Amino acid sequence: MSIRTTAEMRELARNRLIESRLTPNAISVTGLVGNLIAAVLILEEHFVLAGVAFILGSLCDMFDGRYSRMSGKGTPFGAFLDSTLDRVEEGVVLAAVAAWFAKESNEFAVGATVIAVVGSYMVSYTRARAEALGVECKVGIASRAVRVVILSAGLVFAAEELIPGLDLLEPAIYAMAALTVFTAFQRVLHVRRQLARAAGTV
Repeated sequence: MSIRTTAEMRELARNRLIESRLTPNAISVTGLVGNLIAAVLILEEHFVLAGVAFILGSLCDMFDGRYSRMSGKGTPFGAFLDSTLDRVEEGVVLAAVAAWFAKESNEFAVGATVIAVVGSYMVSYTRARAEALGVECKVGIASRAVRVVILSAGLVFAAEELIPGLDLLEPAIYAMAALTVFTAFQRVLHVRRQLARAAGTV
């Protein structure tokens, strides 16, 4: 009896996954559910559980596009749905964070959360608009993956729930606000340079 190698086992699992009824849209919707649960848990002040739900939901967000390409099950609507739900999920979780800060009467942190929301949307929008103009625009620090890591750490280590004396949610929001705004400006300048170069003015 032959012993399958790790690569063969991985290939077998991949093929069975592709042959299953699982669709990229189902993964996208699962990610939405995970993020909605995270938002509710934030409002209930269960931050560690909220962080876990957010991480799992975000992993679905990152996997659906890859699965779409790998399986060949992707559709133009699926790509549109994926991008739309990503924005909804990020906004819902940050809105819950802002609501918690408001409950704590931390107006400065509420404002920073609003800036983080706007900055995150601008990071995504600048890339989408640039690509519509034919310019690749993946530059910048605060990519979706980086934002997920920062917010995940902030939630898991929020309000001294996991480790007494340690609260990283507020610093995480300040970092997101600063980095997303900076990245949006990076992308604006990048697109300007690329379009100017294409026009022969640089």
